Amino acid sequence: MTVENETEQPTIGRRSFLGRAGLGVAGFAAGSAILAACSTTDVDDDEATGTTAAASGEGDGDGGDSGESSDGETVTEIQTDAPDIEWNMATSWPTSLVTLFGAAQVFADQLALLTNGKFVVNPKPAGEIVGGLDVLPAVRDGGAEMGHTASYYYTGLSPVQQFGTAVPFGLTQRQQNAWLYEGGGIDVLNEFYAEEHGIIAFPAGGTGCQMGGWFTKEINTVADLQGLKMRIPGIAGTVLTNLGGEQVSIAGGEILTSIQTGAIDAAEFVGPTDDLILGLDELGSELFYYHPGWWEPGTALEVQMPLELWNELPPQYQAAVQNAAAHTNMRTIAKYDVLNQQDLQTVKEFATIREFSPEIMEAFKTETENVLDGIAADDPKFAAILGPWREFRDGISEWHGLAERSYLVQQTEI
Repeated sequence: MTVENETEQPTIGRRSFLGRAGLGVAGFAAGSAILAACSTTDVDDDEATGTTAAASGEGDGDGGDSGESSDGETVTEIQTDAPDIEWNMATSWPTSLVTLFGAAQVFADQLALLTNGKFVVNPKPAGEIVGGLDVLPAVRDGGAEMGHTASYYYTGLSPVQQFGTAVPFGLTQRQQNAWLYEGGGIDVLNEFYAEEHGIIAFPAGGTGCQMGGWFTKEINTVADLQGLKMRIPGIAGTVLTNLGGEQVSIAGGEILTSIQTGAIDAAEFVGPTDDLILGLDELGSELFYYHPGWWEPGTALEVQMPLELWNELPPQYQAAVQNAAAHTNMRTIAKYDVLNQQDLQTVKEFATIREFSPEIMEAFKTETENVLDGIAADDPKFAAILGPWREFRDGISEWHGLAERSYLVQQTEI
């Protein structure tokens, strides 16, 4: 990391950083004014001084550090001597995953654009700095200034991590974004991240509802799950195990060979585009492609950084990070929605697409709620989030179950 011309910034304690950082939607609103600093470095001193004086209220004699714009919003004083910063970003993705590694690159490009190239982030593929499942610990321990990963990879550290990515039978991508940005989810998670890991994170990408995975045999009843060896993550793996299956943890790049050798009977990954990148169309044997991915109905990715480094960033860079992350969040799901519909046509040429039966889905859902209750009984931090999260889930599910579900059913069946 290189930091030049850095001005002293106030630090943020782990318990009080939320108010100072201006997270969530409020942060984005304030950031629209603050980001102007990213394009004022080429303004001459007289113009810059005049702008600052007007914004601070010095021109009308009150001597304050801030004033009000014509629409009544507070105008923050703009820092024009922004430092040059270069950070390395560890990611959980190989470069071959143009969607996931591509999301990290979209973030880096947008951040550079917002800061006139003064804040540079270099995304590194999994394995270059640390392994794909070691990104959060690397960011926490100072091994990388920034990370791009999925929170639920680290449920071994705390089950609370599941909420940052996707909870089985939880929120769709749109619902997850609603919870994160307007339902308080970003603030709740960042309070946990600060206390547990000393980091701060922002949503930066999503896959949409994933597929239910690849199976070498048909799965029609709960009895068919007995002895089923499946690559499946987190809490969903516990659910499968409780219903008689066997959770297997392997990297995405090992799925093809593991199915070929019989080491696993089934595997989930993402959806048509990413699954084809793994080469599953090369198996040459009958495969069943099930849906829906009940354990990942709306999978969110994150940009993570040490809270200490975040505290040192000028306010306009903090705003730029949040805005670049939000931009990435929107662009990534849009890219998936474009590519998956195209690559689904290829999948249909070699795989049989099946929907999980109502019997199996009911068993999965019932056991999921049992597992969530069991975790909450043993983990107060998990329980504190689960209650309000369930209330939000049930409310938005009722609403989306009206207009959204009705329309989608009619759209596909008429």
